[in-house]
Amino acid sequence: MRRGPDGLLIEVHPWPEEALSDGPQSLTPANFSQLMQEVADIAQAVGRNI
Repeated sequence: MRRGPDGLLIEVHPWPEEALSDGPQSLTPANFSQLMQEVADIAQAVGRNI
């Protein structure tokens, strides 16, 4: 039986400080890329893939 999240909802904006909404919670594309690498490493370690 699988447990854990099956997905992530992440807001990305090239200029979060200029976003009309949700800017403070948005990642820049560079931050998103870094996060995805970290998520891929974790997924591989626990036998999942992205």
